[in-house]
Amino acid sequence: MSRNVLVVADLRGSQFRNVTYEALGAATKMAEGGQVAALVIGFGVTDNAKMLGGYGAEQVYVADGEAYENYVPDHYLAALKAGVEEFQPQVVLLAHSAIGRDLGPMLAAHQKAGQASDVVNIEVVDGDVIYTRPIYAGKAFTKVKITSALAIATVRPNNLAAPENNGAEASVIALNVNLGTARTSVRELVKKAATGVDLTEAKIIVSGGRGVKSADGFKPLADLAGVLGAAVGASRGACDAGYADYSLQIGQTGKVVTPDLYIACGISGAIQHLAGMSNSKVIVAINKDPEAPIFKVADYGIVADLFDVVPALTSATQKFLAE
Repeated sequence: MSRNVLVVADLRGSQFRNVTYEALGAATKMAEGGQVAALVIGFGVTDNAKMLGGYGAEQVYVADGEAYENYVPDHYLAALKAGVEEFQPQVVLLAHSAIGRDLGPMLAAHQKAGQASDVVNIEVVDGDVIYTRPIYAGKAFTKVKITSALAIATVRPNNLAAPENNGAEASVIALNVNLGTARTSVRELVKKAATGVDLTEAKIIVSGGRGVKSADGFKPLADLAGVLGAAVGASRGACDAGYADYSLQIGQTGKVVTPDLYIACGISGAIQHLAGMSNSKVIVAINKDPEAPIFKVADYGIVADLFDVVPALTSATQKFLAE
């Protein structure tokens, strides 16, 4: 059964995040002869839009203007509705990001469509699209089939395979959007300086807990992350203690991550933290307490002081990479 699939691009500034390419890869497989299109909403994003053709988008609908410089729900929803009306998809894929988690349900309510959230796998079985999503804080998974005429899904970053860029360029179509009157407005936007690798899309994460003892205790972790090309994360305990900013928090009340390698340093492994990282492909735990719950989910465990182990790992990695 062929189906048209619309992928809503997820951006960081004017750059596409990897989850956009991952969603396009899934869209190409599930289209089964139908069309794949992308929708880009933002300010100053038109020039980059055509490059999405290299990842499978045959055409890209663009809503570009000052009204989209900051996320205003009513404006973004108006652009999304215009894209859906123009393309007439059977499936809409969004990133399971702050914006995607907001827009997806709004579109589903407007279109009376079914929705699957936080999807980690998409497959076609006997002509039906099956979405896999975690439940019970990642302890189990459920498979969902959406029977409404339009299906909406938000996909978790770093779970679906992104296709190689084949260099193709998509045709770009400017959307005519009736913005109407927004019920909210952005008066001021305060951004924290973002450096390093995007935590939610990082392939490697070095994360610290209360065991780092202080904000300065994160420096060895940052050194290791720098050598590995990794992102630095933190448990809620470390954030509550003031050792790390809450933007780095991983867990049930923070970010959910699924890197290829997760190195947990001085993290006991409370269930709330495990909910945010237990689906990592390989987990390495470093903790002085041999009874720490983190060892129950770890693939490799090191019972030792992180301040001895982490610098040694950094040094060994530097030597290995220099060879």
